[in-house]
Amino acid sequence: MEISHIAYILGAMILLWKGADTLVESSARIAFTLGIPQLVIGLTVISLGTSAPEFVVTINAALRGQSNISVANVIGSNIFNLGFILGGVAIVRAIKTDKKLIWRDGMVLIAATSTILFFLWDLEFKRYEGIILFSGLIIYVLFLFIKKEKVEAEVDFVPARGRDYFFLVLSLCAVLAGGHLLVEGAVGIAEAFGISQWVIGVTIVAAGTSAPEFVTSLTAAIKGHHGISAGNLIGSDLFNLMGVLGLAGIIRPMTVTPQAHSSLIMLVGMVIIVVFLMRTGWKLSRPEGCFLVSANLLRWVLDYMAK
Repeated sequence: MEISHIAYILGAMILLWKGADTLVESSARIAFTLGIPQLVIGLTVISLGTSAPEFVVTINAALRGQSNISVANVIGSNIFNLGFILGGVAIVRAIKTDKKLIWRDGMVLIAATSTILFFLWDLEFKRYEGIILFSGLIIYVLFLFIKKEKVEAEVDFVPARGRDYFFLVLSLCAVLAGGHLLVEGAVGIAEAFGISQWVIGVTIVAAGTSAPEFVTSLTAAIKGHHGISAGNLIGSDLFNLMGVLGLAGIIRPMTVTPQAHSSLIMLVGMVIIVVFLMRTGWKLSRPEGCFLVSANLLRWVLDYMAK
């Protein structure tokens, strides 16, 4: 039984990875063909598309009453994005940063993360708290739209081809199927090995849903598109916290385990450290990347030891 659950998770990671990647490309081309401005596509279609795995898994788990996996997935994905992915990319190639990324997006991320810590400290995520978070995302996106801020992405804005419509449907099915398999496999492994659903959600499930961000950021860094690499992860974290978790809370109020406290504190600390490191020298260096990856590895070890 454990082998089948592991197979579920591996299969889910592939479906989420390829599905989300194709979903972003096809939906962006279709939106461009329909005459939607590139600015709007970047702020909505692309940003939402990269968070599709987290969205599907989090909402799926919430609807099934598995609150720990639902919330842990978002918290764990954000820690994974800033630790393993951003740190790992910096090890491959130092990432340049800028004032806008740090003082605008970085500060908003610190505020959003701190708000989540406050909301979940009583281990309950209420519907009105979800509404506050989701409203915050709408305000943030409207601000970017008014300022005409573009969201950089590895997407070619060209007219859609006939197959793009087919790929859009196919990729949506792949993401939905991957999200279902990931939750099924995670619950099965948690029950088989006596590991709490929170630990599985904040580690394995989070890693699975963060696969698209990893591929996008690594590719961007290798090509020298530093803004895409760092900005993609900061933006993804914002959408995960305010959009995905906010909507999940609106759909169904949730209660989480006391294990959430340490993960939430870790997330707030990680966000503050990352913003600080990006400000030093206006770049994220290889040694700093090693530190972030090591911190995330240590966090995983402590999680599994606690179970």
